[in-house]
Amino acid sequence: MSGSGIGESMGAQAARSRALAVLRIRSRALAVALLPAAVAVVLLAGGTTDHMDGGSWNAARWSVTFCAVIVLLVAAAVATVIVRASPALSPTVELSERAAPDLYRLVRDVAERLEVPAPSALALTPDCDSWLEDRTHPAHAIRGIQGGRRRRTAEAPVLVIGSPFLWWMRVAELRAVLAPVVAGTAPSAHPDIAAARRFVRGLDAAVAVAASPGRGAIPRLALGFVGRIARLLLRSCQLHVGEMERGVAADASERAQAVDYGLRIVAQEQVGLAYAGWDRLLTRVALPAWRMGRWPSRLDAGVVSALTELSRRDRLAEGFASRLGERPACDLLEEPGAVDEAASLLAARLFHGGPAEAGPDWSPVDWQQYPEEVVDRKWRTEAARLHRVLDGLGVPPSTGPDGPTLARVMNHLSARGTAIGDTLAAGISAEVAREEEAAPVPQSPADAVNGWGADPLPLFPLQPPRTGRELLADHVTAMVCCAAVDTAGAAPGLDWLDGPALLINGERRADLGSRVLSLIEDGDAAPLRGWLTTLGIRPEKPVRLV
Repeated sequence: MSGSGIGESMGAQAARSRALAVLRIRSRALAVALLPAAVAVVLLAGGTTDHMDGGSWNAARWSVTFCAVIVLLVAAAVATVIVRASPALSPTVELSERAAPDLYRLVRDVAERLEVPAPSALALTPDCDSWLEDRTHPAHAIRGIQGGRRRRTAEAPVLVIGSPFLWWMRVAELRAVLAPVVAGTAPSAHPDIAAARRFVRGLDAAVAVAASPGRGAIPRLALGFVGRIARLLLRSCQLHVGEMERGVAADASERAQAVDYGLRIVAQEQVGLAYAGWDRLLTRVALPAWRMGRWPSRLDAGVVSALTELSRRDRLAEGFASRLGERPACDLLEEPGAVDEAASLLAARLFHGGPAEAGPDWSPVDWQQYPEEVVDRKWRTEAARLHRVLDGLGVPPSTGPDGPTLARVMNHLSARGTAIGDTLAAGISAEVAREEEAAPVPQSPADAVNGWGADPLPLFPLQPPRTGRELLADHVTAMVCCAAVDTAGAAPGLDWLDGPALLINGERRADLGSRVLSLIEDGDAAPLRGWLTTLGIRPEKPVRLV
C-alpha cells in the first residue's frame, strides 16, 4: 500500500525524489570516509608486486594506511554518536487505547477511509496543533495501538493531538481536522522517506549531544568535532529536507480531500478560534496562578468557557455558541477530567517551569476557587510588596489609623511626580527579582514524561519580562482592588478572556486601568479619586494584606 499509494501524486513523487537526494548525501559522506581505506588497500595489494615496491612506495603505503585508520576511527565515532544519539521527543500526555477507545476508533476509521496506515498510538499536547511524531528510535519504546501491549513499531508514527481541540471542537470537526495529519502516515511508511528522516533526526540529535554542557575538556573537544561534521551534513541536507516535507504535506492534503473536505473549511475556523482563546487563557488566566505556585487543573475546559464568553461579546462569533449543542470531542475520552488535569500540569511545566508533581508550593486550583485563592491572594501579595518598597524608601504612613492604606500610595505618587514613579518602579522590580531568585521553581527528580528523565522540560515562556512601569501599574491596581474589597463590598472575580477581575455589585469594572495609568505616568490622582468616590471606596481606610 505504501509503495503504490505514494506514487499517485506529484507531491509524493517530489518527496521521494528529495528523500533520495538526502540519502545520496549520506552515501557521499560514507564514500569520503572510506576513500583513504580504499587507497590504502590498493597500495598494500600493490606491495606484493614488483611494480609498487621500493622506499617511496613503502613510505606512501604506510602513510596512507595510517591516515585511513585515523579517518575510519573518526568516521566510526561520528557514526556511533549519530546512531546512538536519542532524538528529542515532544513532551506529551500519553493516551492509551483503554483511556480513549472511541478516539482510537475514530482515528482508525479516518486512516481506513484514506487507505493509509493507522498511527501506532495517540498522545496529547497542551497546544493548538497536531502532528505525527516518529518514535522508532531504540530509546523510544512506545505503546502500540493494538491491545495496549508495549512494543516498538518500525512504520507508523504517533499522532499528537492538541488537547484544546478535544474540548472546543465537535466530533465531526475533529475528524475533519485530523484527516490531513493522519494522511501523512503513508509517506512516513515509505522506506526512502523514513530512512531520510532517520538520518536527519540522527544528525540533529548528534548536534544536540555535542552542544550539551557538563563534560571534560577532551570529551568536549571530541564531541565538538562531531558536532561540526553533523552541522555540515545538516546544512547539505537542509534544502532537500524542506522540499521533501513540503511534498509530504502536499500529498497528505491531496489524500485528505476525500474525507470531510467541506466540513474541514469550517473546522479550520475553529482551529484559529481555539488558538486565540487558548493564548488568552494561558497569558491572562493561567500565568497569574502559576506565578503564585498554583496551576489551574482544568485549562481545556476553561477554553470552552473563554470562547463561549467571546461569542457572547463579539457579534462575529454569534454562530459559535450554537455548536455547543453538538457532541464535543472530549466525549471520546473515558475520563476527560483526568486527561485535562494531566494536560494542564504539562502546560504549566512547559510555559512556566513547574515541577512534575503537585506539592505544598505547587498545588492545583479549581475554577470555582480561582477568584478567592488566586485573584484575592494575588492582589494582597502585590499590595503588601508595594508597601514594603514604600517603607524601604522612607515614605511615611498616611494620616489616620495605623495600617496600609491606598491614600499613602496615591499621595506619594501624586506629590512627587513621575521621577518618584520611576524610583518606586525600580524598587518593585528589584523586590520581585529577589523573591523569584530566592524561591526557584523546583524540578522533580521523578519527572518521567516521555523519556525526559530527571532533566527539566524545555521552557517556552509566554511573555517577556515585565517592565518596571508595568509592575508598578499592576501593584497599584492590586492596592485599589484590595481597598474596594475591604471598604466597599467588592469581590474578586475571574474574566475568562482577561483574567483577574474586580466585581462591584456583581458587575466587572474594566475602567480602572486608565485611571491608574494617569496616576503613574502623569502624577494625576484626580481621575482615580473621582472613580473611588463614585463607587464609595475609602482610600484612607486600612486594608488587609498577606
